[in-house]
Amino acid sequence: MTEPDLPDADLLRYSRHLLLDDMGVQGQRRILQSRALIIGAGGLGSPVAMYLTCSGVGHLTIVDDDTVDLTNLQRQIMHSTERIGQPKVQSAQTMLAALNPAVQVQALQLRADVQVLQTLVAQADVVLDCCDNFQTRQAINAACVQHRVPLVSGAAIGMDGQIAVYDPRDPNAPCYACVFAPGAPPEEARCATMGVLAPLVGVIGAMQAVEALKLLARMGTSLSGFLLMLDARNMEWTRLRVQKNPACTVCGAKH
Repeated sequence: MTEPDLPDADLLRYSRHLLLDDMGVQGQRRILQSRALIIGAGGLGSPVAMYLTCSGVGHLTIVDDDTVDLTNLQRQIMHSTERIGQPKVQSAQTMLAALNPAVQVQALQLRADVQVLQTLVAQADVVLDCCDNFQTRQAINAACVQHRVPLVSGAAIGMDGQIAVYDPRDPNAPCYACVFAPGAPPEEARCATMGVLAPLVGVIGAMQAVEALKLLARMGTSLSGFLLMLDARNMEWTRLRVQKNPACTVCGAKH
């Protein structure tokens, strides 16, 4: 039995996707039926949420406990001056509804703790880590490993950015904790104290959206097994192969 064609409005809205040989109607239909979880509605979360919404991801859940501040507006393009003081997830919902009202957006103003992540990750087809907190990143990774949900992780500070995909559906793939051990947290580096070049978060966030869409549409080859780093000062990319750690406390053989 053949699947029904997309509605005319979808054929028009997503026509540039449908023209891609790698995507086509089948890939776009998968995107329309998918669920994405975005942790963080700031510099990285903004382009991620906006591109996934424009691309037609069926259901987006956005988690953030912060409010919009004037200092955010230099880089957090999902928010605006008139929405200063609003919860970021509420501001995000306003912007995303204007971009594509067909996408269901669940806006949750809360901290992504272990209990919250256990519930939300289990419901997602892909998780996008757009936060700036090492402990939260580890909790996101642990939940993704437990529920076997692919994780697209991005980070940006100063003029340096990085992106990786951790796919626990592949038993040979590393997880975030294989690369960044939970017991050895790096010195916390935050935009508030170190600064960040505004478009850098856009570059990394857009790439996170690309990797998520590839996973959802089942096209191309993901970054799983690699860490891609950008030195924006010299516009140089470095691609590192990362291996699964058999002794990893999160995804190792004994866990």
